[in-house]
Amino acid sequence: MEIEQTALPGIGLRHEFTTSSGRRVAVVSHRTGRRDLVIYDPHDPDQACETVTLNDDEADALAGLLGAPRIIRRLDDLHREVEGLVSEKLPIGTESPYAGRPMGDAQVRTRTGASIVAVVRKAQIVASPAPGFVLDAGDVVVVVGSADSVQAVAGILAGG
Repeated sequence: MEIEQTALPGIGLRHEFTTSSGRRVAVVSHRTGRRDLVIYDPHDPDQACETVTLNDDEADALAGLLGAPRIIRRLDDLHREVEGLVSEKLPIGTESPYAGRPMGDAQVRTRTGASIVAVVRKAQIVASPAPGFVLDAGDVVVVVGSADSVQAVAGILAGG
């Protein structure tokens, strides 16, 4: 699928694509941080028939809803392709020494060779979180690696 990016001078960026059923959809990201989800009229591709303005929380929730199943499916595909690769969803409990701290403090990759590929927080998913991402109690981290390395991450995050 091709996504077209168009600069909108004084406004921001528009990312647009056509669905397999022929509908045009766009996301306009304004310089102010506002985002508009635009659905175009199927009979007039230059006419928007619906525009939904999303605040930051709404945009994050929608991204999480749309992105989470895709990430899980990709991980499942990877497991079938690479023997010995596992992924686990590990909760960050209130007793974890890393609750309230940047993820990089745990040095998971350096210590175990496994990778944290996503963090699920409430209704949103953060894919490929940076080391400065602060973990909260209640988060669920998605870890990929060998069975032993993933088990080691579980111990680290639990405080062992």
